Amino acid sequence: MEDQDIRAALDQHWAASDAGDFETEHAIYHEDAVLEYPQSRERIRGRRNIQTTRMRQPDKKRFLIRRILGNGPLWITEYILTYGDRPSHTVSIMEFRGRKVARETQYFADPFEPGASRSGWVEKMDA
Repeated sequence: MEDQDIRAALDQHWAASDAGDFETEHAIYHEDAVLEYPQSRERIRGRRNIQTTRMRQPDKKRFLIRRILGNGPLWITEYILTYGDRPSHTVSIMEFRGRKVARETQYFADPFEPGASRSGWVEKMDA
């Protein structure tokens, strides 16, 4: 699969994620895909199980994509995931096998106030 095809599949995946289109969102995964959340020590096996766990989440999710990088089988998406009104900076690492994702690992970070000790050397970011 060419990189531009994977990028198009990722664009479709994240747009469907933001729209709440669960079927399209999960079409990117192999049937035997594995999703890991290291911070909560969870592993979900199988595309249907991944989809079911996301469908059962109680709050509306919004996805603001900051950037997508990758080539070949390894792709990284940096985005802000908002549940209700709570944003979380998120990194998704997707490993493709052929045309679909075989493994994904997601890391989440809550926003925090900048440290005063750095204030003279930093600039504020919008998102």
